Amino acid sequence: METYGLHTYPGRLFVVEGVDGSGKSTQIALLRQWLISEGYTVFFSEWNSSPLVKKTTSRAKKKQLLTPTTFSLIHATDFADRTEHDIIPPLKAGAIVLADRYIYTAFARDVARNVDRQWVRELYQFAVQPTCAFYFRVPLEVSLTRILTGRTELKHYEAGMDLGLSNDPRESFRLFQQRIVNEYEAMADEFKLTVMDATLPIPEQQRQMRKLVLPHLQGVRKLRLPLRKHELENIIRGGDQLQPQHIASIAADYSDAYSETDPVLRYPSSH
Repeated sequence: METYGLHTYPGRLFVVEGVDGSGKSTQIALLRQWLISEGYTVFFSEWNSSPLVKKTTSRAKKKQLLTPTTFSLIHATDFADRTEHDIIPPLKAGAIVLADRYIYTAFARDVARNVDRQWVRELYQFAVQPTCAFYFRVPLEVSLTRILTGRTELKHYEAGMDLGLSNDPRESFRLFQQRIVNEYEAMADEFKLTVMDATLPIPEQQRQMRKLVLPHLQGVRKLRLPLRKHELENIIRGGDQLQPQHIASIAADYSDAYSETDPVLRYPSSH
């Protein structure tokens, strides 16, 4: 990834990639929970979430106005805005940034929509190179089953209906996702993505992910001491044994990340 920005910021950037239904969002949520419990300052950014263009994108999708090129450009605008406001500032401050989807999503989806591969790569040359990029590899049929189970309808662009692959939305979705999988598989080597077996049990995937992240945390400043089990209980259950500064800095973040059914460790260990 020599053409993309090797940053010298003190923070770390970890990203997850994969087709819909790969389980990447679950894993990055668990990683966030663990990092917060260990005392790190964590920021989160997800694909297509910039307030600058989110409403415009939504309206254009509903009216089916987007061509493959305009689709690519509007997502690049979203990404540029988030890079300037949500990614680079925390990295400069020495924080950890987690991204649910990064430039590789654009590389996979845009090329699957027949946008020129080199053009898309050049479009994102302003991007910061991640500290580590995880690709959650999953058989297509497994991901399709996860996504389609219980779904009564697929959205126009989600199903790739704009490409004319099939008149049947589910078949179009399958064909479109296969194109995306093909791009991800090629990028795994090209960009040296860290490949995760997304068919493994959730706890095992998370254990592997934390083990791979841990070496990159050396030198990252913690703003507070790691939390112990009883401290986490007090935050969630309203206890008063914690110091006020702990409660103020942690409670809001940890309450929405915490889960009593954390499949890895109910309370992530600091040891």
